[in-house]
Amino acid sequence: MKAKDIAELMDEPACSHNKKEKSGCAKPKPGSTAGGCAFDGAQIALLPIADVAHIVHGPIACAGSSWDNRGTRSSGSTLFRIGMTTDLTEQDVIMGRGEKRLFHSIKQAIDSYQPPAVFVYNTCVPALIGDDVDAVCKAAEERWGVPVVPVDCAGFYGTKNLGNRIAGEAMFKHVIGSADPQSLPASVQRPGIKVHDVNLIGEYNIAGEFWYVLPLLDELGIRVLCTLSGDARYNEVRTMHKAEVNMMVCSKAMLNVARKLQERYGTPWFEGSFYGITDTSQALRDFARLINDPDLTERTEALIEREEKRIRAELEPWRQRLQSKRVLLYTGGVKSWSVISALQDLGMKVVATGTKKSTEEDKARIRELMGDDVKMQEDGSATGLLNTVKEYKADILIAGGRNMYTALKARVPFLDINQEREFGYAGYDGMLELVRQLALTMESPVWQQVRAPAPWDEPVATAGELLSAQS
Repeated sequence: MKAKDIAELMDEPACSHNKKEKSGCAKPKPGSTAGGCAFDGAQIALLPIADVAHIVHGPIACAGSSWDNRGTRSSGSTLFRIGMTTDLTEQDVIMGRGEKRLFHSIKQAIDSYQPPAVFVYNTCVPALIGDDVDAVCKAAEERWGVPVVPVDCAGFYGTKNLGNRIAGEAMFKHVIGSADPQSLPASVQRPGIKVHDVNLIGEYNIAGEFWYVLPLLDELGIRVLCTLSGDARYNEVRTMHKAEVNMMVCSKAMLNVARKLQERYGTPWFEGSFYGITDTSQALRDFARLINDPDLTERTEALIEREEKRIRAELEPWRQRLQSKRVLLYTGGVKSWSVISALQDLGMKVVATGTKKSTEEDKARIRELMGDDVKMQEDGSATGLLNTVKEYKADILIAGGRNMYTALKARVPFLDINQEREFGYAGYDGMLELVRQLALTMESPVWQQVRAPAPWDEPVATAGELLSAQS
């Protein structure tokens, strides 16, 4: 990827901070890829497309022969869970065999799995030695008649957010707009309800949490053409240009996709979240508002009233147990603000939130929810997190899996909120799972036991004190 292409991706007109900074997004600095490089961002953005063969072109360390390296869930194909790599060695680099290995890797993936498409992720080593990944992908596509999509995302290009945008750019350039969606079968159409098509951009179906939301949309007659990219299929991504409305789910990382869909196809978009009662209801209302169907608007309000009444009644016993508990939320990107709304719905107090991987828009939303005096935690080290826990008297640390042992060693309750988690928290029913997991970890009897002095640390009575006590 050329420098001018990276500069264009960093300069995103739809970002509000673009107007404040002539240069657009902050440019990468040395060391800024720690915790997520451009390759990492691109791969995790597209990996949930379940039926595609995802090949990492690079050394084994970039993505080894792994299984299920992202906590997304699929309702069908599991091909995305297989970690495929060209496994470049020193000899391949020295002898210039990188392109040949990639060509044969694509052949092996097609012969073994017959995928509808192959995605090839370029990494640092082949980018440095000059492998022409685009040419190899084009030749392989012509040879075997299967779409082969190059994703030029070498890690040294920049941060994880830039990688997300690179992924979105690859989809818009090579995939979106290449097919039309199929008509709904008459057997699933409901009399009197007009079906409206939408896309969800930045929804990854972590732990299957989107399946909490999908029944609500189905009831309203809102058909999701594609979620880019949770539980998506290649042919669904091809049809995204036919949607009536696009929703950016808690994320500005692939904002370039929403903007270009609006510029080329006239599709309006909005940003929303499915975390928490308030944000879930607002997202449903925004769909109805932009679709502008009076019947849909009326049915949406009826559904929201019914669901909010139900979920608030079910949450009441839990709310009393969690009320006023203090939370340190340390997670990058959109969850730095989207989860805050869910916790506030429960009456909990977020004392600080992590913003290391957050955009300027994410930080603005945090200030909107919590005020200008909120502590934004950039330091993710064990010392930095534990100092904040102590200073703000936090009752629980909600963070990613890498921080779990930091919390446990300090005897602080911990809840995993990142992509490795096993539970989904989106939508109205997702709130029930969230409160259940919060209560389980905070009310566990283990904390009382591990915080008590060990028996061998308790003072031992002397012989004189024992005799005195007996007399």
